Amino acid sequence: MALSDPSLGTARRALRAELSARRRAVSRAARAAAAARAARIAASALHLHAGQRIAVYAALPAELDAAPLIALARSRGCRVYLPCIDRRRVSRAMRFVELGATLRENRLGIEEPADGRVLSARWLDLVFLPLVGFDRQGLRLGTGGGFYDRAFAFRQLRHAWHKPPLVGFAYAFQQFERLAAAPHDVLLDAVVTDEGFIRCATG
Repeated sequence: MALSDPSLGTARRALRAELSARRRAVSRAARAAAAARAARIAASALHLHAGQRIAVYAALPAELDAAPLIALARSRGCRVYLPCIDRRRVSRAMRFVELGATLRENRLGIEEPADGRVLSARWLDLVFLPLVGFDRQGLRLGTGGGFYDRAFAFRQLRHAWHKPPLVGFAYAFQQFERLAAAPHDVLLDAVVTDEGFIRCATG
């Protein structure tokens, strides 16, 4: 499915609305099964192992649930970090905090660690990102907040060493043939879906 609206902002809002409706239509049982399949695919394709510093996310109800992926990564000895956003409404800053026993909801209703070790985005070994839509070129359509694009903007300054790898985690139906790019977009290296592993052009 191609996206070719002359107004990028209008096109992205329409696409977000369409895909958000499709995600909400997924039943609880189907969501759980898809999340379990995607977690197994991620662990196998990306060789999750002890000592890796992995960022995942606490899923909102419509997103592909990352809980099975978190459980599998921790069972393999990975150190799991969750994103935490700045409490100030005017800020779009995001940091990564090691997952502990206590979680709290942030101002967007997303769970994040109440406390724990903070790690710079540059020192993560692997990052799993939620998304609304994606294509094989590595373009990621998010919710529009720009948190991830800001956190990993430093990757755009590099010509060869694109670390840490950024991997989308999504339903297969969220893939599009081609998305329109915005100047601030940080590209994905790969995407894991409930149907398989997709290496993007940048990866």
